[in-house]
Amino acid sequence: MTKIKDAFAKGKAFIPFVTCGDPDLETTEAIVKAMAEAGADIIELGIPFSDPTAEGPVIQAANIRALSGGVTTDKVFELAAKLSKEIDVPLVFMTYANVVYSYHSNKETGVEGGTEKFVKRMAECGVSGLILPDVPYEEKDDFAPVCRKYGVDFISLIAPTSHDRIRMIAKEAEGFVYCVSSLGVTGVRSKITTDIGAMVREVRSVSDIPVAIGFGISTPEQAAEMAGLSDGVIVGSAIVKLVEANGRDAAASVADYVRSMKAAIEDK
Repeated sequence: MTKIKDAFAKGKAFIPFVTCGDPDLETTEAIVKAMAEAGADIIELGIPFSDPTAEGPVIQAANIRALSGGVTTDKVFELAAKLSKEIDVPLVFMTYANVVYSYHSNKETGVEGGTEKFVKRMAECGVSGLILPDVPYEEKDDFAPVCRKYGVDFISLIAPTSHDRIRMIAKEAEGFVYCVSSLGVTGVRSKITTDIGAMVREVRSVSDIPVAIGFGISTPEQAAEMAGLSDGVIVGSAIVKLVEANGRDAAASVADYVRSMKAAIEDK
């Protein structure tokens, strides 16, 4: 059993997200440790990217702040390596294909980098999974075999528009299936109207892989409702908002939030 699947074996999983380097990497380290202490089951680390197409304004702004502060992919790797030695919670990278493709490549000097180098470094740093929201099922073979080689779960996404592709995606999924609850980009939503139950049933008809729901979840009530339909809940924008509001003092408020969300889903 992989470290990620093992996290779901303990019950409903709460999976918080944080943008690395917003407002700085020292604060990110404190936040991740606080989230682990508060009951997070898996933690998503966002590697900042200049064009995060799946993100709404909250996480886009966090990416810009982190990049402006000088955060690089290598610095995120160093942080992940440190964290993986200090906490038991599985870490998952969330970023974009171009970050992986271009890792340490330099056309001018002819230096080869790319996917293999990126994923190998992930494994060395103790990162358990990779989420690339801009990679469709049809292009997953550019990444999934390399991830498998190094024992990293390449996590597949399904969306409300996936329809008859859901079973196809689920059959080959690893780690967990990331069920996107709403159309559009990430961000807090007052109500989730997608038929999540139907999407989860489609996955379960072909696989016993855990399904976690993300995009738009921000309140304990929403988390409880979504956990009742699935194996876990992912929250990003609501946490990034807390970080924006509290800056370098964000760890305590994020920990309180994680504690309240974990409590909301525990008995679902």
